[in-house]
Amino acid sequence: MHRTRSLLMAAVILTVAAVAGFAAAGDVTINVGWPPPLIVEKPHVVLVPETRVYRAPSLDFNVFVFDGKYYSFHNDRWFMSVKVGAPWTPLVVERVPVAVRDVPAKYYRVPPGIAKKMDRDDDSPGQGKGHGRGCPPGLAKQGRC
Repeated sequence: MHRTRSLLMAAVILTVAAVAGFAAAGDVTINVGWPPPLIVEKPHVVLVPETRVYRAPSLDFNVFVFDGKYYSFHNDRWFMSVKVGAPWTPLVVERVPVAVRDVPAKYYRVPPGIAKKMDRDDDSPGQGKGHGRGCPPGLAKQGRC
């Protein structure tokens, strides 16, 4: 398992290094973060109270509909899709309509920041609570931090 992780990490580092070389030349845009799943059929949507934005509460990820376009806040990044079945396009926050950005967090399927919280609360075997936040490896293995 450790060898597989090491090989995977080496592959990621080499890929990033190769892309960085192209990026320095201005040929590549680097986007860290995975887009949400494609929407394969039109979802049921409901109006967010006191807005003109709709949300899709039955989907497992954030989807908002505004002005005929689909928006998703996924993995702490904004994405937009022009129609069902179309790929997601990453957006800088300034390109997301204010009406969509202003939707209260209680209407999100996955509230903002939840992915970061889940990373901090990692209790997987051998990790220990707090792993990655300065917990010494010996204490992490014992589950003491």
